[in-house]
Amino acid sequence: MSVLAVLDPAVALAHAVVAAVAHLVPTALAIVLFTVAVRLALHPLARAAARGEKARARLAPEVTALRRKHKDRPERLREALAEMYRKEQVSPFAGCLPVLVQIPFFSVMYRLFTTPDDLLDRTLFGVPLGLHVTAAHGAGQWAVFGALFAGLAAVGVVNFRRARRAATAAAMATAQPAPQPGAGLLPYLSFGSVLFAALVPVAAALYLLTAGVWSAAERAWLYRDGSPAPATLPIT
Repeated sequence: MSVLAVLDPAVALAHAVVAAVAHLVPTALAIVLFTVAVRLALHPLARAAARGEKARARLAPEVTALRRKHKDRPERLREALAEMYRKEQVSPFAGCLPVLVQIPFFSVMYRLFTTPDDLLDRTLFGVPLGLHVTAAHGAGQWAVFGALFAGLAAVGVVNFRRARRAATAAAMATAQPAPQPGAGLLPYLSFGSVLFAALVPVAAALYLLTAGVWSAAERAWLYRDGSPAPATLPIT
């Protein structure tokens, strides 16, 4: 039995909701609407994370100063950092919360769209939602996959540029011109959804595209004051 089988009750609920909406609109649109509804429900967490990220960016110079001051006393450094975060009412882990909350939803959607069921028999412009790119044939099917991958690549480019700006801003704020080992590779994780989409059927790729567009637009809105949006994992 698959480890993901523990998600079957949640998968059944998601299936029922999407199927119900699919009675009113095309199934592909039902997937888009369901994804948007869930991401809208998670939006308060994203707002809280944005506030935390902005606060941490503001405190970055102080953190750097404390690290220099207590570089030979790690215990004192931990106490000083904890005191500073407590005083400023900032959690050093708030930015991770939206990503952690998304993981179960991502797993449910993965299970839903990779387990054969009636939803995957429906079509998007004539292409079965359960079809993988490796089984595509004909101009029509390749056009649909091409559009999905082009959309995911466009979202990846937006996230890549944002991640590069965030890395540069972080280096300037902490007075560390030399990047940390491996930091230069992190922006390229923005294209992880493109690679993952090659392994899943059309329905899952459509979910990835919808979630990716939502995340990119959400970050643009939350950081519209010019503060650099943080880099994120390729879980959209």
